[in-house]
Amino acid sequence: MDVREDLKKLIIETLALEEISPEDIKDDEPLFNEGLGLDSIDALELGMALKRKYDITLESNKEENKKYFYSIETLSKLVESKING
Repeated sequence: MDVREDLKKLIIETLALEEISPEDIKDDEPLFNEGLGLDSIDALELGMALKRKYDITLESNKEENKKYFYSIETLSKLVESKING
């Protein structure tokens, strides 16, 4: 399973980004602000999607979550660590 590809598809589906394809999202590009341009509402929706798909519950530590949600690369490391225990 390619977690990065899965996450790109999850972001596109969850946030209804019809004009973007998985190939448009770079693994190390920021997901928020100057990168993909997501905002805090998108982060909440994405957090819920991660819970549904991977049973990942994020802590309420905002700084920690910011690190996880920085890019596809950082988000995939979080998912992989939860999947692999």
